Amino acid sequence: MVTNQRVTGPSHFQDVRLIEFDISDSGISFVAGDVVLIPPENTALHVQLFCQALGLDPDQHFTLQPREPGAARPARLPQPCSVRHLVARHLDIAGVPRRSFFELLACLSPHALEREKLLEFSSAAGQEALHQYCSRPRRTALEVLCDFPHTAAAIPPDYLLDLIPPIRPRAFSIASSLLAHPTRLQVLVAVVQYQTRLKEPRRGLCSSWLASLDPGQGPVRVPLWVRPGALSFPQEPSTPVIMVGPGTGVAPFRAAVQERVARGQTGNLLFFGCRWRDQDFYWEAEWRELEKRGCLTLVTAFSREQERKVYVQHRLRERGPLVWELLDHQGACFFLAGNAKDMPAAVSEALVSVFREEGGLSDPEAAAYLAQLQRTLRFQTETWA
Repeated sequence: MVTNQRVTGPSHFQDVRLIEFDISDSGISFVAGDVVLIPPENTALHVQLFCQALGLDPDQHFTLQPREPGAARPARLPQPCSVRHLVARHLDIAGVPRRSFFELLACLSPHALEREKLLEFSSAAGQEALHQYCSRPRRTALEVLCDFPHTAAAIPPDYLLDLIPPIRPRAFSIASSLLAHPTRLQVLVAVVQYQTRLKEPRRGLCSSWLASLDPGQGPVRVPLWVRPGALSFPQEPSTPVIMVGPGTGVAPFRAAVQERVARGQTGNLLFFGCRWRDQDFYWEAEWRELEKRGCLTLVTAFSREQERKVYVQHRLRERGPLVWELLDHQGACFFLAGNAKDMPAAVSEALVSVFREEGGLSDPEAAAYLAQLQRTLRFQTETWA
């Protein structure tokens, strides 16, 4: 990691980071639309609390031996391995546990009262109680173990890999192109933090860990690898692209625009939306410079800057004639990225409205036109919850 920079204003409700990695001599290669996978680490405090709850020595080393022929060892665990490494980098103690976690804890518990409660959470009749205790407030495995101290202290270390699932790597859209930054890989990371009825705020494991790393204090190395994402941009120089990327959804489109501009492809129409022009307008200077050079048409929606909220779907309708011209007459491809909640449906609805108004299509014809774009991969989406 060479850069970890907050790119939202100091008064903005969300901390969003532009994080840059130096990938020189790594052999890593990627194109616009690819994603990077990063396995996060648990915090030092959480590792300490877990080891205390289970009576483990974090500095003790062990070797994993499979008990059944053909059983594979966890891929990224060194041999021998310290307890600290296992808990910090492998066990998902900050995840919300499932019913099977409580079933195994009940089997291991030597404490009558705790076992009774664990059996209730494991039973079919106790699922509403489990939901209220665990799933709804997003209570973590570590917090559950602290609530059942006698049970936690009795867990044999041999059962840890059965009890707690491995940390899953998180995927981020790559926000840069090798054609513009040959030795760099950049991502745009929204740091996840929210409150439930629990006293301690809930924090995204990977985003919070990445935000905590400071390359200014010395070398920071982060394990990562690349895989194809959901978006595949056209290679033909004459094919225009329409991109809709509100918020951090704009990340893969920065990679695409950098790549296309480097190849001389200037048919780039970007709809970008955020709350405030001066708080969360990512890469404003870069977009403006590309506009001046005639490489990009930028359409913005700042939702909170007027009484009536304005989103990307409203701008899409306003630019209906241009959108229809590009799609129907110039064979453009349409790309959408961002939060999966309401935005994708609203954008699809706006597109269908454009097809009706600008193309003169009936409702069934407009819906069929959109379906045809999706079938032929001229309408692609990458969304996340």
